[in-house]
Amino acid sequence: MPKKILVVDDNPELRTLLKSYLKQEGYTVATAANGQDALFVARQEKPDLVILDLMMPEMDGYEFMRAFSREADTPVIILTAKLEENDKVLGLELGADDYVTKPFSMRELTARVRAMLRRIAKQSVQQDILRAADITLDRAGRIVTVGDHPIDLTSSEFDLLAALMGAPGRSFSRLELLERLQGTAYEGYERTIDVHIHNLRAKIEPDASDPRYIETVYGAGYRFAIQREH
Repeated sequence: MPKKILVVDDNPELRTLLKSYLKQEGYTVATAANGQDALFVARQEKPDLVILDLMMPEMDGYEFMRAFSREADTPVIILTAKLEENDKVLGLELGADDYVTKPFSMRELTARVRAMLRRIAKQSVQQDILRAADITLDRAGRIVTVGDHPIDLTSSEFDLLAALMGAPGRSFSRLELLERLQGTAYEGYERTIDVHIHNLRAKIEPDASDPRYIETVYGAGYRFAIQREH
């Protein structure tokens, strides 16, 4: 069955272009012109991935993500015409998995889409449970608990934690982690990993300013700390 993609953008020409191109790539495509319409369409269509513009009337992309992230963990690729780093960072903090800056090539966007969907498909067949210290990660159920408390993670935060927990003590570069998340790595997008790590630490660490689980390897990247018995 073809994967379904929801394209959300207030530019009708771009919506039409994206729909046509993605359909040629074999995807089923639904569209919406703003965040409010997108929420309705997403509830009806249950997309496998959302391509989301940030700046839209009525309900922008930020407000859409705030609402949508409470209902689903569907991966989101944001589109932004802005060059400011803060716009991309805020989108990632709200739960987006990746971003593409306008103007972009259709080839790049579809490569990101394919990589994201491959990653989700690959993880859906993994059934193992990872445990480290008082963290338990259930890949099949996509559930994380710290102690007895369930933790609500975005799709990318979950996959990032799974990669790190799967090899405690191993240092991963930002590009390696990007490849784990997206199926490929684009230089210049390493900041994505820093934002996801920041958000992940805020959710799982007893003290995010003094991480116990996810360590920074200066000049290299990140690793999950080997937990030793005391």
